[in-house]
Amino acid sequence: MSTPAAAANQAASIKPHTGKLGIMIPGMGAVATTLIAGVEAIRRGIAKPIGSVSQMGHIRLGKRTENNSPLIKEFVDLAPLEDLVFTGWDIFGGNLYDAAKTAEVLDRETLEAIRPFLESIEPMPAVFDQHYVKRLTPKKTKTGKNKCDLANQIRNDIAEFKTKTDRQVMIWCGSTEIFMERSAVHESLTAFEKGLVDDDPGITPSMMYAWAALKEGIPFANGAPNLTVDIPALNELSKQMNAPICGKDFKTGQTFIKTVLAPAFKTRMLGVAGWYSTNILGNRDGEVLDDPESFKTKEESKLGVLDIILQPELYPELYKDLYHKVRINYYPPRGDNKEGWDNIDIFGWLGYPMQLKVDFLCRDSILAAPLALDLVLFMDLAARTDQLKGLGIQEWLSFYFKAPDSAKGVYPEHDLFIQSMKLKNTLRHIMGEDLITHLGLEYYEG
Repeated sequence: MSTPAAAANQAASIKPHTGKLGIMIPGMGAVATTLIAGVEAIRRGIAKPIGSVSQMGHIRLGKRTENNSPLIKEFVDLAPLEDLVFTGWDIFGGNLYDAAKTAEVLDRETLEAIRPFLESIEPMPAVFDQHYVKRLTPKKTKTGKNKCDLANQIRNDIAEFKTKTDRQVMIWCGSTEIFMERSAVHESLTAFEKGLVDDDPGITPSMMYAWAALKEGIPFANGAPNLTVDIPALNELSKQMNAPICGKDFKTGQTFIKTVLAPAFKTRMLGVAGWYSTNILGNRDGEVLDDPESFKTKEESKLGVLDIILQPELYPELYKDLYHKVRINYYPPRGDNKEGWDNIDIFGWLGYPMQLKVDFLCRDSILAAPLALDLVLFMDLAARTDQLKGLGIQEWLSFYFKAPDSAKGVYPEHDLFIQSMKLKNTLRHIMGEDLITHLGLEYYEG
């Protein structure tokens, strides 16, 4: 008797992609310009989409012996890069060529090769309030009588963009806002929309963008650690409008490494006594995080990873007393080239201590850009898929985030490899393919 990997299921109803996919980005700084410039360079054949699972990743179908592993972009109906159209909002003015030069991520040769394209995109004035991001001084912002007025101005921008594109996705690439906790204004859509009119301080600019997108039926992905869509009001709106949401905080450098190493220690039942993580970076993100209130938002995002992966309540002898410290230091000379140091004190057989030290010299926006690309393509797919679009939170995209959103009462999955399996099995599921469990018994049964 054979043991199937998993029972086959019926393929979901997926509306095919047609026409142009519009990508709307609040915050057109280093990450956004690196994403947009990169997509154009790839379209022109002068670069490769390295780091993008949607573009370079393969997915195994069926048994190992079948050798059937198509490219993901050929297995599921993703929008091709040629169909992407970009717009967004920013507080500094100028076109994207100017913004990319300021960010200093990409070399001059790359920028000059696509300069006319970048110069053709000029961000719209942004909704911004310095109360929520204290270290930035805006040059170009919207004004309105209250938050409802401002949020509806965003809706007007979206409506205009809808006349030029066939489908849209919004992805937040703006700065980290100050730490916010849920309050009464977040508990229902009715309370939230009243709060917009009343200028409630619990409603941040990122929430206004998310509300505007969801009201227009547009998926929203959150690339920062802000509270944003992690509130009942916007979860309610997401389901009501069949507009998927996901977040939060792009998993790029240090936390990416953390979600690789921590599962390895746990799998081998090695104890962890302490984990000290510090970063230096000099881009605008570093400047914003130099403010203690914005740093607290980022710290909360980074600190939750180890507790959930290591499960100290199940393994108190190994992880109950783990000391976890996270620091970020603004260091302007480094620019976008972030450096993350980790000192990890572990212990093994009979309690004998060992250490692991990691020095990751990474490029923040180079790591973030392909994540953003995958997210907009997969969120568009979710919005076209009957089984996914009404769920609200797209937990299958946890792979891309430091602090993944999950259903109420369910802890988020942080293990990178489980996240990868969840993503690929979701794609198999909606396409009616068998899920891969790696049980493997069928190869040894007569």
